[in-house]
Amino acid sequence: MLPARVHPAWSIAVVAFIALVGAAAFRSAPGVLMDPLHREFGWPHGLISAAVSLNLLLFGLTAPFAAALMVRFGVRRVTASALLLVGVGSGLTVFMTEPWQLILCWGLLVGLGTGSMALAFVSTVVDRWFVARRGLVSGVLTAGSATGQLVFLPVEAMLVESWGWRAASLTITAAALLVAVVVWLVMREHPRDLGVSAYGATGEEPEPAQDRGNPAVLAIRTLAEAARTPAFWLLAGGFAICGASTNGLVNTHFVPAAHDHGMPTAMAAGLLALIGVFDVLGTVASGYLTDKINPRVLLAVYYTLRGASLFVLPQLFAPTPGVEMVMFVVFYGLDWVATVPPTMALCREHFGPKASVVFGWVFASHQVGAAAVAGGAGLIRDHFGDYALAWYGSGLLCLLATAFSVSIRRNAPRRPAADRGANPARTGA
Repeated sequence: MLPARVHPAWSIAVVAFIALVGAAAFRSAPGVLMDPLHREFGWPHGLISAAVSLNLLLFGLTAPFAAALMVRFGVRRVTASALLLVGVGSGLTVFMTEPWQLILCWGLLVGLGTGSMALAFVSTVVDRWFVARRGLVSGVLTAGSATGQLVFLPVEAMLVESWGWRAASLTITAAALLVAVVVWLVMREHPRDLGVSAYGATGEEPEPAQDRGNPAVLAIRTLAEAARTPAFWLLAGGFAICGASTNGLVNTHFVPAAHDHGMPTAMAAGLLALIGVFDVLGTVASGYLTDKINPRVLLAVYYTLRGASLFVLPQLFAPTPGVEMVMFVVFYGLDWVATVPPTMALCREHFGPKASVVFGWVFASHQVGAAAVAGGAGLIRDHFGDYALAWYGSGLLCLLATAFSVSIRRNAPRRPAADRGANPARTGA
């Protein structure tokens, strides 16, 4: 499929990227289906949102168990099965007549499916197939989530407008099944399956011991072991604040907050979409920097600058966005998930072969933080009449995340020597 001089790890990364782009597109679809479902069935937005909330919650909580399932049954089987779940969940919606069926399809099935292709999937692929360029590849794969929403959400909206929501659901089903076939045909578990070493490996490296027991037991036992270390709590705490200040606050409340200050909803939504554009650039750049710079330093810089920007944001809202607001949008986009590659690197440093499962739990904390602040910010708006306290409070939380990041001690013996300077030319790339 690729020229002989290109290491097979890159074809695996391409397939993983396609799966992640698809998962992001499938997960974002309920946003464009909400109004059509409301018009056709008369279901209140709050009821429809319950399915979306369950989807988001499972997206986070499934990750550690999905990582354990990948250890037990393999990346290819789990990813292909997850895509089948998404396809079935989306396809069955065309037959639904009751709200509980929406919650079952979009909440449970699609939530479990997309959650199995969350950032723990990124960590698993990167840890198995790459020694050099781990940070860069982590950044590129993480950016796949933003890319999926950017590329396919307008397409889904167009389908809904032109052909109805059922056409959009069936298109998602077809796309999920197509990606499942690609994953099944191309994805492999380990470099040894193709007779090669991981990209950037300096020699014949011992295969890490893998626990092949019950995946749920493995996930819970890994959590219990990781929870005995300060590094886990510092990483989980920082990532919970990351989720709180992105998905929970800005993604959920930026548009209504801007509308409170007289900005048209469509214009505010356009600014939020622009954040997504720069999210891709920022995540890839952060992955490159993670290969070069101490990840603790990167996290401290990211969280500090994010907190400072949130302190400024309340003064930037106006009926028409000025230069300062555009600058905020560009910066916040660059910083949005730039925290992911260095967080993965620190999980790898401290937890070795179990890093993917541990990162699954760290990512779960991200979604818990997002859910908590999404609800809390709404209560603040109801009680005080504006979001100012929410922006300032999240800014302070980001400074706390900075303190968490710089408090993570080094654990050098766990870190592969080739991770920071291996010569990829030795692998035949």
